Amino acid sequence: MAGGVFAVEGNDSGFAGRLTMSVVITCIVAASGGLIFGYDIGISGGVTTMEPFLRKFFPSVLRKMKATEKNLYCVFDSQVLTSFTSSLYIAGLAASLVASRLTRALGRRATMVLGGCTFFIGAVINGAAVNIAMLILGRILLGFGVGFTNQATPVYLSEMAPSKWRGAFSTGFQFFIGIGVVAANGLNYGSSRLEWGWRLSLGVAALPAIVMTLGALVISDTPSSLVERGKLAEAEQSLRRARGVNSDVEAELNSLIKTTEVMKAANQEPFKTIFERQYRPHLVMSVAIPFFQQLTGINVIAFYAPVLFQSVGFGNDSALMASLILGVVNLCSILVSTGLVDRYGRRALFLQGGTQMFLCQDLVEVSSHQSIHIHLCCLPFL
Repeated sequence: MAGGVFAVEGNDSGFAGRLTMSVVITCIVAASGGLIFGYDIGISGGVTTMEPFLRKFFPSVLRKMKATEKNLYCVFDSQVLTSFTSSLYIAGLAASLVASRLTRALGRRATMVLGGCTFFIGAVINGAAVNIAMLILGRILLGFGVGFTNQATPVYLSEMAPSKWRGAFSTGFQFFIGIGVVAANGLNYGSSRLEWGWRLSLGVAALPAIVMTLGALVISDTPSSLVERGKLAEAEQSLRRARGVNSDVEAELNSLIKTTEVMKAANQEPFKTIFERQYRPHLVMSVAIPFFQQLTGINVIAFYAPVLFQSVGFGNDSALMASLILGVVNLCSILVSTGLVDRYGRRALFLQGGTQMFLCQDLVEVSSHQSIHIHLCCLPFL
């Protein structure tokens, strides 16, 4: 759900790539970076439906909500409320434009730590907010944290995981996103009855940031990143820990060094290289897949689920519970894909997932006469 991240393949093809406990623990710690993104996906829509939150920061919206019989939340066009929800994603977009350079220059691990610290500061500011300026500043910092982490974590996982299990390990990031969504929706449901519940929901975002940051501090960077930055001794140590202390990693290390040299030579003219005929299919798919994923509208459902459920007549508690159920279903589907991705391949899951989304969106369209209206009136909140 709303991952929007693609990772490069690692470089251990042709090598044993034995699955060790060190690799498992390291990848679990790294994948926990998905918690911060998932938590924000689940928390923001629920918070904007809480009356104490609206009463303090957006009283005009609350008054209009109470004045309407159908509680069609989306029809009230508040540009300030839009700024609160969208500032994170605009900041995340800006961060992603520089995150790749930071990931190469500082390493995957350092970028994850930077993202976690930035997200933590933003969560603290949001939880303690006394005015809209603090809310938006906190959201911007959260966006920078998400942008840095979403860049570094999938790359880290793909480079550390043995090729045989790379698909399953790479979905670990999405799995933790799912956990974050469920945790956020559950907290929203429990805290919605409290006058200060919105502070709890926004402030608890600091906890997944702490988990990810502390975890990133105790793991090593990937061998590929260390070789790329000329730290060959550290790269060998990292590779030995990943493959087993008694493993012969000399051949794999030499392969990484050779691959890095080829990549550096290609990066001297990156735009010329990427548009060469042999790479055009890869370029088209790398752009088309995330592009059409976003056009499905899944982000609207994920980010604004409580708002959408309210708009079709659910009460506040029912809308939050429905969002929680949606998150649990998403998490279960991630578990299924994790077990199938390396057995049946990525293409099979693309075909199955695309067909399922097509059928389910048609079902939603047919079953709800308000669905078209909801999609149109929610556009100002994107």
